[in-house]
Amino acid sequence: MPHPPDVCIHSTPQEAAEALAHEVSRLSADAIAERGRFTIALAGGSTPAALYRLLAEPPYASEIDWSRWHVLWGDERCVPPDHPDSNYGMAKRTLIDHVPIPESHVHRMAGEAPPQQAADAYAATLADVLAPDGRLDLALLGVGDDGHTASLFPGTTALAETERSVAAAWVPHLNAHRITLTLLALNRARHVAVLTTGADKADAVRRALAPRPSDATPPIALVIPADSAVVWHLTDDAAASLLHSGESRNPGEGQPDNARSHPANDPSGQS
Repeated sequence: MPHPPDVCIHSTPQEAAEALAHEVSRLSADAIAERGRFTIALAGGSTPAALYRLLAEPPYASEIDWSRWHVLWGDERCVPPDHPDSNYGMAKRTLIDHVPIPESHVHRMAGEAPPQQAADAYAATLADVLAPDGRLDLALLGVGDDGHTASLFPGTTALAETERSVAAAWVPHLNAHRITLTLLALNRARHVAVLTTGADKADAVRRALAPRPSDATPPIALVIPADSAVVWHLTDDAAASLLHSGESRNPGEGQPDNARSHPANDPSGQS
């Protein structure tokens, strides 16, 4: 039985990033205590940059055991690592360059390589790093205004992939390839956290969390880990359509039963 999503609504993007930074630190400590390491797939795009900067600063920079981290990526653009659009490059500038993660523990996707070659190589990397059980400790994800997550876009072959953990995704409306973890890999993760801000994401959030019968299921709603709830960290504007939807899971209040609003620095919003 899938776990219902855990929806945390924050006033500002900074508050959402702070709550998620606390969660990442806690999950890191738990994984290291239980299994001796922490494996995380980072999200790309601009939204998680604030989270990565927070993790690179006190108190997290000193309390996290970075030597036990293994860093992977959920997706990558087909560009070199020093390109401004590189997801690896963004994480390197905001986090990796500022904390002592061993270089051998940073496992980037080769966006500069031919897409299928890069996908095949990353599938082998994923299998090696995540052995023996093939499970990430945490997958960090975002959501696009069309409901895509990682580079799993609506209607693409990568979204329907059921055998490969990594796909070379052709995205027609971008006229570009992307390299992406598939649902097979994401749904094996022990924990999944979604960070979403901005009013342009509100309809995608509603379609994922409070769908109407006529809605097509967005890719993010297909991320359903077996052992835990997907934890959503939303800002008020990203959640606006959800909060005011008469079609939500909790019609009396206009939001799901498990949606929680949290002021800044409220520890109950950082679990």
